[in-house]
Amino acid sequence: MLLEEQRFLHEDLERLEQAISERVAEDPRNIKDRLNRDHQVNNFLARVQEQSKRLINIYKDAGGERLREVQGLTAGDPFDEFYKQLEEVKDFHRRYPNEAVENLERAYKRRRPEEGEPVVSEIDNMFTGEESNGRFLDLTSLHEDYLNLPGVKRLSYLQYLDNFDAFEAPRMPIKRQNKVTDIYLKYVADLASYLEGFVRRRRPLDDLQKIFLRLDRDFETSWEAGTVPGWTKETAPGASTTAGSGPQTEGTGAGIWCSDCEKEFSNQNVYKAHLTGKKHIRNAAAKKPQTQTANGHTTTNPSAAISLSGTKLKERVIASHEHRVRALADMLSNERSNTRVNVERKQGMTERERQAELDALFAEDDAAVLAASQRGHRLHTGGGDDSGSESDGDEKIYNPLKLPLAWDGKPIPYWLYKLHGLGVEFTCEICGNFVYMGRRAFDKHFSEARHIYGLKCLGITGAGTGGLSLFREITGIQDALALWEKIRREKRDQESNEDSVVQMEDGEGNVMPERIYLDLQKQGIL
Repeated sequence: MLLEEQRFLHEDLERLEQAISERVAEDPRNIKDRLNRDHQVNNFLARVQEQSKRLINIYKDAGGERLREVQGLTAGDPFDEFYKQLEEVKDFHRRYPNEAVENLERAYKRRRPEEGEPVVSEIDNMFTGEESNGRFLDLTSLHEDYLNLPGVKRLSYLQYLDNFDAFEAPRMPIKRQNKVTDIYLKYVADLASYLEGFVRRRRPLDDLQKIFLRLDRDFETSWEAGTVPGWTKETAPGASTTAGSGPQTEGTGAGIWCSDCEKEFSNQNVYKAHLTGKKHIRNAAAKKPQTQTANGHTTTNPSAAISLSGTKLKERVIASHEHRVRALADMLSNERSNTRVNVERKQGMTERERQAELDALFAEDDAAVLAASQRGHRLHTGGGDDSGSESDGDEKIYNPLKLPLAWDGKPIPYWLYKLHGLGVEFTCEICGNFVYMGRRAFDKHFSEARHIYGLKCLGITGAGTGGLSLFREITGIQDALALWEKIRREKRDQESNEDSVVQMEDGEGNVMPERIYLDLQKQGIL
């Protein structure tokens, strides 16, 4: 029944459009719910494309089945055809009585925990714990792979986060001969694959196919022009160097590179003298793809030619991976900076504090699931039906200690509250007896507008004081006025002393204080 399948596809597309519009109208409060919504919409869009292709094939009717079915309904008695198909449906359900019926009305409806149904999030198993639902990058294993590369600079994890997309000097100098290896090819391919996968998981609704295609086109253009960073044509390590040829530089400003001898020279004169040496000539002849026969004719060495072509192909693949890593690192600049801040924060924590943070996160998830299940139980048992009270309860946050709220709108952990001393109060009389919680906020407020405005109201300005840095740590009005009066008095005394100094003039017309004039006169300089 091709017409029934056609009707089903139209209904499915309408249900999908309705589900997408409902998801887009939502405004999730945290990053997990937002990512979950985006992945759901992405899955719906993929199903829309799949169902649309099936529907287009039915309308094309390449085999003529749809036309024959329509003719069967219109040519004869339509009721005969109807009862015939009805009998087929009944026969099918007699043979398969337990066949599940797909309910399109509930297929794309958002399931909530309070409805008593298990809810499986699309991103529950998509990110690692270190990635924290797409907020941070997890490059620990790739950092270990980098440290195992030959001839690389030893970097800490924080330094690696800043330089993993740099493949040439001075940020991350890797010599050219160390790049064209299988281990380096695997490393840079894994790095590009991870970043691409992270972008797909983090930004499911972006037109990633178009972005990646543009990256490939940009690389092809740069490669043909020989402008790929670190892989320019004039610095290719596979080019043979003979006597009289130009220097083969590494392209990094580190010196002159001889690809035949795989040696670097810091001085051009030493490099030119090296070109006429027996060792260089022997190495250059060994790497040539041509050999000399006994009768003087030149023939091609197949193994050498294959080796050179294989090296060029490997260089192109490595350069393409490096180009993609650079581009993806620019796209993930925000997540990259957040990762660095998170790593620095965790390095300053003890193992006990890290475990306490994990326990707090797990406790929050368990509490959310328990609260949702309790609401669902009350709904099913008739214990409460007012949606207004439920929505108000969702907004309430249990915070008996009055802890500050974090970026997600929830109270920060108590150990973090004690670590930063947020329970210590600092009062500033200049700011109108405003209370600052914690030493960090107190130190920061001296350069903020509130404190500066309070000083201006007292008649204290930065003119002639070398800035307002002298008034740091001063919170009392009387102390600030006393210091300001002292500064003004010292300034007046200095000006008066300068005015009372006797000026002397030598025979050449040079004006100087009397003390300096007398000293020069005693020395016989004047």
